[in-house]
Formats: sequence, C-alpha cells, structure tokens
Amino acid sequence: MRSLILLVFAGVALACGDDHAHAARDGHVHDHSKREFPSAKLTPPSRPLTWGSLNILHTTDSHGWLLGHQKPSFPEPNYSGDFGDFASFVAHMKELAIKKDVDLLLVDSGDLHDGTGLSDGYPTGGVDAHASNEFFKQLPYDVLAIGNHELYIYNNTLDMYTNFAPRFNGRYLSSNVNITVDGVSKPVGSRFAKFKTRKGRAVTALGVLYDFTGNDQNTTVQKVEDMVKEAWFADAIKDEPDVFLLAGHMPVSRDNWPLVFNAVRAVHPLTPILILGGHTHIRDCLQLDGRSMSLESGRYMETIGWMSADLPEPKSHHRRHNGEDHSGHGNGGSGSSAAKNITFSRRYLDPNRVTFEYHTGQGNFSFDTPWGRSITKGLEQLAKKFDLTFQYGTAPHDFTINHCYADCTDCEQYARGLDKIMITNSGSMRFDIYSGPFTKNDQLTASPFADTFLYIPNVPFAVANAVLPALNGAGADNRKRDNAVEAELWARGYVGTRYREWMEDMARRDAELGAESRRAAANLTLGYVTQDSCPGVGDDIPHTPLEFHAIPDFIASASPAGLADDAPVDLVFVDFIETQLIGILNGLSTDGKTYTTADVSKYTDVLATEMLGIYAQQAWN
Repeated sequence: MRSLILLVFAGVALACGDDHAHAARDGHVHDHSKREFPSAKLTPPSRPLTWGSLNILHTTDSHGWLLGHQKPSFPEPNYSGDFGDFASFVAHMKELAIKKDVDLLLVDSGDLHDGTGLSDGYPTGGVDAHASNEFFKQLPYDVLAIGNHELYIYNNTLDMYTNFAPRFNGRYLSSNVNITVDGVSKPVGSRFAKFKTRKGRAVTALGVLYDFTGNDQNTTVQKVEDMVKEAWFADAIKDEPDVFLLAGHMPVSRDNWPLVFNAVRAVHPLTPILILGGHTHIRDCLQLDGRSMSLESGRYMETIGWMSADLPEPKSHHRRHNGEDHSGHGNGGSGSSAAKNITFSRRYLDPNRVTFEYHTGQGNFSFDTPWGRSITKGLEQLAKKFDLTFQYGTAPHDFTINHCYADCTDCEQYARGLDKIMITNSGSMRFDIYSGPFTKNDQLTASPFADTFLYIPNVPFAVANAVLPALNGAGADNRKRDNAVEAELWARGYVGTRYREWMEDMARRDAELGAESRRAAANLTLGYVTQDSCPGVGDDIPHTPLEFHAIPDFIASASPAGLADDAPVDLVFVDFIETQLIGILNGLSTDGKTYTTADVSKYTDVLATEMLGIYAQQAWN
C-alpha cells in the first residue's frame, strides 16, 4: 500500500498546471455489475442478536454508499452489502419482530449527501443526492434526522424540504434547523414527532443537529443550548410517553446530547431515553444513566447499529388492564418497579450478506426479496445513468490515507510544485484508493468535495513555506491557535480529527496486546475493533484492526528547491480553508503587508473532485 496523501498533490500538480487548463478526458468503461455474493470469504457473526421488547436498527452518515463496498482489499468486503441487501434484511427483521411479538424501529441520523458517485455524480444542473435519496425513501424509516451535509448548499436543503421530508409524514426531523422559503423561515422537516409503535408504545422523537456553522445562506442552525429553552420544546416533552427517542446528527460522546437529555430528565426523571447519534463516523456507545442508552453507528454503510431495550409494558396497556392512568408521573408506566435500571444491548453489524443471512436465518436462495432486488437493480441503473464506471486509468496498488507510511516515490515528481506551494486540509481526502480500475465513482469517493483552488501570488517563499507548520500548530506558541483552528473546522463540519483519534487508539490498543495476542488473532480479518463505554462486546464480528499512521490536519506539496527566502511564490489552497490560511499568513508576514480576500484569486477551473481523475489519465495508463 502507498500513501494517498502525496498522491493528492500529484493530482493537483497535473490538474492545476501553469496553463490552468483542463486535461483531456478519454477513458473506457469498467463493468460495475452487482456481485451476488462477497468476493472474499467472510467471518459470520459471533452470536445471535439480543432482542428486547423494543429494538432499533440504526444507520447514520451513509453519504451515498448505497451500492456497498465492492473492492477486494480488506476491510472492504466486510461492508459489501448494498442497499438492496439491506432492504431485504430490514424486511426479514420486521417479520422476525412480528413473530417475537416485539417492536422494531428503523432510524437514521443524517448525512445522506457527499460521498459517492450515486449522490455526487449527477449531471450538470442536478441536485446532490436527489436521485440516490429516492432509494432511501423506499425503506420504512420510522424516524430520520437531518445532518450537516444536508446544509452546505441551499438547493440540497430545499430538495430535502420539498422532496424528501414529505415522504416520511412528519418523521423527518430537524428540531433546530430551518430553511427560508419565500421569505419565511420554517423547519426543514418537523420539530418533533409523536407516534405509537406496532405494540402500542407511545414515542416522542426529536431530531437534533450539533452546533454546526457551515450552513449555506437562507438556512439556520440554532444552538442546542438555545433549542432546549424554546417553548415548543417544553410543550413537546411535557406529556410523558413510554419512551423518548432522540435521534440526531451529534456525537454521543463529547458533545451536547447531555443538554437535551438533562432537559428531558428534569421533567421525566425515569422515562426511558434512547439516543441515536452520528457525525464523527465512529462506533460508540454510552449510558447517561441506567434507564437510557446512546448509540452511534459509524459511517459509509460500514456499520448497521442494533439497540434493544427491555421496556415496561406500554402505559396504554396499564390503563386498559387496570383501569388506571399512570401518565404524567415520570415513571415510565411501570409503577413501583420503574426506578430499576433497564436492560439494554447494542451491537455493531458489518453490513454484508453473510451477516444479514445469519441474523435473519435465511440462506443464499431465500434471503433476497423482490423489493430488495428492485432497489439493487435501480441503483445499478443509476450508476449507469451517471456513467460512474467511466475509467480514468488503473491504480497500480492500494493508496491509503492512514494505513501506511508516506511513501509515494512514483508521484513525488508531480507533487513538487514549480514556484508554488499547495495546501489543503487532509480531510479533503475522504477515502482510500484501491488497486485496479480507477473510475468516476472512485474519484468522487476519494474526494467528494467540489472545492475550488484559490491562490495568493507573490508571497515571499519563507513566509509561504511557514504556513503549513503554523496551520498544524507546530510549537508551543501555536497550540492555542491550533485549538482555535480545530474548533472552527469542527463547527464547519470537519470530523477527520475525531475519526483518526479513534482509529489511532484502536491500533495502539492492539499493539499493547503483544505478539502472543496478535498471533492468536492471526485468522481474524481486518476491520473495526471497538472499545466503547457500554458493557460487553459491541462488535458483531471479531476483527484485528488496521495499522495506523497519523497524518496532520493540513497537508502541502513538497517545497520548491533552491529558492531564496524573499523569492515570490504562488500560495495555492482550497476555498474551505481560506479564512484560517489568511489569518495564519498575516501572523507570519514580516514585511508589514496585511492579506485580505482581495488578494485571493481563482487558480484554476478544475475542482478538487476532478484532480485525481486527471492524474490517473496521465499516470495510470
């Protein structure tokens, strides 16, 4: 494997040459037909699921990954199930819930945009994820919450308001997110929802977004601390349900869920609370008290979350059986036993056919439903319509972001700029590149953000060369500034640091186990090895973690050689980091010049989503 980070600037160098022109785009088609079964031998789940009286299947941060992960390099085969397979799985699980006479809900915590060709490969004039969301709309989601990626572009938000939310009849929730339409600010979906499950349990649901600041004009995100003070919020939680279901695009750890949780607990100290979070792309679980559980279920359809809870009988049953009304006392409808802790379970499922068949008790010939098959066929037709199999070249080996050392000698010749320094945030690279055909879909998967390349000309070389270490907070004097930059990036939606911390911790724990334990795990496939705050083992299938090599938040091309400190160079960067970079530049300037946006010009018409394809055409053919 080779590092994807150096490859980034190989792509930039070719895509953003001195003539600032587009490269030719000739290619050929690579077949992207559905694989009926995983291409590699997969480990089955370690044990059956624990069912409770109320059960939840959870997705979050799917980002358009609806055709599954179809590359042969591990851990990709773990996640090879497509959305049609998942639909069949949901259908069988719903049937099992009826047989077991329990409730099963399907919940999503947002971020349907920005990630693969199915969401981002639309023709000019289209809207991101409009077509892929049509398949999402076919599943029987009980509650959905808005994500920050639904808000970067107003037309995407408008599409969610106009075409997506109405499908779910008040169950698409945006408790603290509004859109302005015809001069009127209104919720994108609904503030909250109240409904009853198949078994008669009363549910009050909210859909909360973390304190996001990167939203487009004519959309608003209210801070969570202000949302819980609103009159509508107090009114929504006033009556006691059998369970509060708090779905939202907010991490279950190190964020503001306690603000929402405590506001509910202040009114209903014992009512069960189930929290389904998202955003940081990790597997995580914790319990804020003995009558609640909080679950976060990864990213990119690499995880299906499972939560079960043994809840008391619905209050409606008590009223029917006893002629009494137990509502309004914060007791969860279970009388004197209400104060006891609730028994919960959670599981992180690898979405593939082996997993799905195991947990539904189906075989290869009984698992697929006509409904699931139709979704798979529709996704394949969409991929063909968007020309996602267009091939730019053939990657000679795997290029990974964090799983190998930065060794890319075959692309360094392009990464070294001529009288220019190029800088971007490492989070602009969202996914690894695997050996074999490099297609339009692979290009959009690796770099889905349509960032524009900007530049400031004639920056003294010594100053420009100091920008990257300053952005990365090198030295104690820069630590405070580094924290401020990280906080701003977080508020605008950058989750790379949290995800990398999680992966790094996973690899560190594995190294600490020692050689004997690693030998015992020799037969395990690569994948996630989760350690969270909930009791028991959360991963459905045991894995050994991938090796991890840290990368900084910001990366740059190799510095031009042999230049004097005062030699003028072009400082090239993506628009996403413009504010931070100008601030850093002014802190480093030694000639008294103050840089502003007036000094910034567009560097090329080539977008970040296009550069790797241009590189592949020239270097991988």
